[in-house]
Amino acid sequence: MSIQIKKRIFLGKNDSIIHYENNLVTLRLANGEVYERLEPRKLFPVSRGGSYITLLNTDGKEIAVIRDMDELDIDSAVVVENSLNDYYLVPFITGIISITEKSGTLTWRVKTNRGEKSFEIRNRNHDIRVYSDGCIRIRDADDNRYIIEDYYTLDKHSLHLLSSDL
Repeated sequence: MSIQIKKRIFLGKNDSIIHYENNLVTLRLANGEVYERLEPRKLFPVSRGGSYITLLNTDGKEIAVIRDMDELDIDSAVVVENSLNDYYLVPFITGIISITEKSGTLTWRVKTNRGEKSFEIRNRNHDIRVYSDGCIRIRDADDNRYIIEDYYTLDKHSLHLLSSDL
């Protein structure tokens, strides 16, 4: 049963979510209201991946919130999970082909688990995060994300190129 507090709708087992198109969904509330073309987005993508998911309309306005995926029926949970997986798909960098710099902007050419990619990084101090376990998270100029799971396992050429940016 959905609960509405101050116009915020929290979804429950009596509400249903079905696939609309691409990574968009349709929400049918228990009271019969229907909202189409909604985009599921994680409110806390790193710390709470399976909880607090917002459903946004095409104007970016929040229509409803999923407090926890376990509160949805199984079919709705699968639809939301598939949509989120499409949106938050992050390529893993397996090797670095080249890194060049022009006017403070870095251009990386890399090998990923999804093929070769090229992207730009505008602020190396802000957009490249190195963690103590060897993981590196990178955000490019278009707000796409990339991960190097453990930079210690990269080949010598990749490590050499990467060393000037760490």
